[in-house]
Amino acid sequence: MENSKFNVKEYLERIDYNGELEVNAKLLHDLHVGHVTHIPFENLDQLQGKTISLDRDDLFEKIVLNKRGGYCFEMNGLFSHVLKEVGFQVSDVFARVYRPGFGYSGRSHQVIIVEIDGEQWMADVGFGGNGPIAPVKLVEGVDQEQFGRFYRIKTDPLYEYVMEFKAGDEYETVYSFTSEPCHAMDYDIANWFTSTHPNSIFRKVIMCTMPTEKGRVSIFDNNLKIIQNGLVTEKTMNSDFEINNVLEKYYGITLQDDYLEKASSR
Repeated sequence: MENSKFNVKEYLERIDYNGELEVNAKLLHDLHVGHVTHIPFENLDQLQGKTISLDRDDLFEKIVLNKRGGYCFEMNGLFSHVLKEVGFQVSDVFARVYRPGFGYSGRSHQVIIVEIDGEQWMADVGFGGNGPIAPVKLVEGVDQEQFGRFYRIKTDPLYEYVMEFKAGDEYETVYSFTSEPCHAMDYDIANWFTSTHPNSIFRKVIMCTMPTEKGRVSIFDNNLKIIQNGLVTEKTMNSDFEINNVLEKYYGITLQDDYLEKASSR
């Protein structure tokens, strides 16, 4: 595309990947882990009431050039574009997030199905929390370890696939997803609702999270939670100045001094 900002080389620099680009399961794994551990899941623009663009160049400018993060449609949208450009066979699909006590949501999350040498993998770099750090192979009932965390896939007669995360001794449902391919317009509709509707959680509180080599650093509203080597430290942040410092220290996000003050939903 002429005059496009999108550039795979710059994306690879953003996630600190300098290996080969041979299309195989190892490359998918390395790109996935690189993205999740270098680009935070965050919703700062939604809090300001900004319209979230899913245009490829806009995603690239925000996440790569401006060194920001994003939420599911942004993160998985950009990752899908990168995978396609590199040469992977990709299908973008919808997921339904599961909440204990409430059940499944509407189709409000995006994941990616990647086929490599006759095998399928589920990629998701945009869930945060209990989302996978690496791709999850689409094989039923097999424990799949990722950096000390366990995931597995189940099939379901209604929802097709269910992704589970092992919390303690038991597996818990994270979300379901189907293999039905989606189009850009499908995501535009879901993105508009989740990023603009006043009842959307993304319009109510700050969320920012990213795994580290030893755990995870997360912000929810004004609470900072750091997990390191199994130890949990929590701290209440009492000012936008303090939140800005945390965003820069742990996520590399630098905001204008009054950015959070202007957030329409805080």
